[in-house]
Amino acid sequence: MNNLANSYKKLSRGLLLFAALLCILSVSCKKTVEDEDQSQNDGDRVFITRYSQYTEISIGRVVFNMNKVQGGTFQMGTTVERDNQAQLDERIVHDVTLSDYFIGETEVTQALWDKVITSNPSNFKGSALPVENVSYRMVVDTFIPKLNYMTGLHFRLPTEAEWEFAARGGTNTQDYRYSGSNSVSEVAWYQSNSDRQTHPVKGKAFNELFLCDMSGNVGEWCNDWYDIYTADSQTNPKGPTSGSHRVVRGGSWVEGERYVRATCRMRYLPGSHNHFVGFRLAMDAE
Repeated sequence: MNNLANSYKKLSRGLLLFAALLCILSVSCKKTVEDEDQSQNDGDRVFITRYSQYTEISIGRVVFNMNKVQGGTFQMGTTVERDNQAQLDERIVHDVTLSDYFIGETEVTQALWDKVITSNPSNFKGSALPVENVSYRMVVDTFIPKLNYMTGLHFRLPTEAEWEFAARGGTNTQDYRYSGSNSVSEVAWYQSNSDRQTHPVKGKAFNELFLCDMSGNVGEWCNDWYDIYTADSQTNPKGPTSGSHRVVRGGSWVEGERYVRATCRMRYLPGSHNHFVGFRLAMDAE
């Protein structure tokens, strides 16, 4: 009788252990499925990799680079002697000194915009195309704050001086008329070759700082209010404290070669949006 009772107890313990094991396995499997679902739905995971000359940011499968620009002093603007297409508001040449900073390797693409803002306003649709039809207000009040929150970084628009310095090749400049070349077709999508539309970024040659599309494709918002230059030397200028129009640089697919030159200045109302204006990000060097 005792042997039978002992056998029963052993069998009961075995059944209890087996039931407990099934329970554990059930919970574990359930947790694994939940983790997989979470992983599959987590398309906004951010990875930041810093190299000596650029920073790579990944948001899900969208990857973009911020290239480092070594600061220096340059003469901002141009003259009719150097460039016979120079417009009046370019001709007050003045010394500008800039600290190190980062600037986007490309114009902001629709793929990146879609990761941050669910609604894509672009007229020409395509993930590798630059986002356009965005106003200055949309960029600085909505897109950049959300991108900063997602990444923990501090993106901003470049100042006009930072934009021109980078477009002209920074301290590596070869003093080209366009950003990266004296041949406009090598570096720019513009009126004569664009087929009246935007094109995927990196479709033309890079400039001396490995930046592309700073001439043509889409014009790019800068942070400055527009005004006529002064002749005074400046350090890290941020432009006027007020104004009616914001600076746009670089020219676009719809404009002639005069407007895609590295020194050319344009201006638009900050609330306006056009299918030939986008933007490029900037960031302070740490």
